Amino acid sequence: MADAGDFLPDTRSLDALRAAASGCRGCDLYRDATQVVFGEGARSAQVMLVGEQPGDKEDLAGEPFVGPAGRLLDKALEESGIGRTGVYVTNAVKHFKFTERGKRRIHQKPSRTEVVSCRPWLAAELDAVHPELVVLLGATAAQALLGTGFKVTQRRGEVVDLPAEFTGTHAVATVHPSSVLRAPDRDEAYDAFLSDLKSARSALSRSSA
Repeated sequence: MADAGDFLPDTRSLDALRAAASGCRGCDLYRDATQVVFGEGARSAQVMLVGEQPGDKEDLAGEPFVGPAGRLLDKALEESGIGRTGVYVTNAVKHFKFTERGKRRIHQKPSRTEVVSCRPWLAAELDAVHPELVVLLGATAAQALLGTGFKVTQRRGEVVDLPAEFTGTHAVATVHPSSVLRAPDRDEAYDAFLSDLKSARSALSRSSA
């Protein structure tokens, strides 16, 4: 079965990767999505943020984290001291998966097969950017790199090592900002999310010292 690895370019610059990703047919999600939504940000970012997949707004804009969850993420990044400027943001899956409900397109969680199929793009982005720290936003992103046994609820805010293929790169997992927007107590959920990002910022400071 084909996966994204069959569509990777020989040159692994971000520009080459982004151009090649537009033609990816590694899974069937491209059929219904408006366009691929590749990562964006600083080419030599210290921090890479990885979410699950683009949402409706991102699918239409062709840019990651530009909807309500993205605005909340921007706010938390600024308050944590990381900031949105100078980071690289992407998703584990590059096409929007949804079901139609009337005129609305409702987010659907990508399957494990779709996550694994798209993983070569994420691995290539990590190789191209080579961040010091990866912030994994939600279970899909965390399990894409750390395996299906990793539980965000149990290990959120903890500094962990990425697999050996990403030598020297650490990660901090937290919830996806969209879950904060859905939380019964949004203030409490936001404070916990912000605390995780502050842990990430502290880890980055220690690695840079």
